[in-house]
Amino acid sequence: MIDHDSIHKELTVGQLAARSGVAVTALHFYETKGLIKSQRNQGNQRRYPRSVLRRVALIKVAQRLGIPLAEIGRALATLPDDRAPTAADWQRLSEQWSRELDERIQQLSLLRERLNLCIGCGCLSMDGCPLRNQGDYLGETGQGARLLEPDAPNDDLPS
Repeated sequence: MIDHDSIHKELTVGQLAARSGVAVTALHFYETKGLIKSQRNQGNQRRYPRSVLRRVALIKVAQRLGIPLAEIGRALATLPDDRAPTAADWQRLSEQWSRELDERIQQLSLLRERLNLCIGCGCLSMDGCPLRNQGDYLGETGQGARLLEPDAPNDDLPS
């Protein structure tokens, strides 16, 4: 039977870890990064509102998608602290993250296509890549793997 009084009580860090499946050390880390918040009781022990369970779930989903913690923190900062994220909140965040995932998928697909052709032209391919970097053309445009960097100018490269 559900104890309705315990539903509204705050969670200890151990209870939050058990319910969320996230290690206590990770929860402490999230707190130091400002992703979740706790209050201290009279014995100086952390107590978390139950709404933190949804925030932790959101953090874990976002991490699974490869979203950096800094970006997750910016997204969580747009949510109220006094309640769990709603379906509308999640919809807004998921639309933004979906666009970012689409861009990353496109970049990874391009990388996969070019993986066997070169190592990114610009680092070790000066002599070994006459088709993509004839005469070390890319060496003049900057350092590093120019063809694999999403912000590098690739429009006028020889094909």
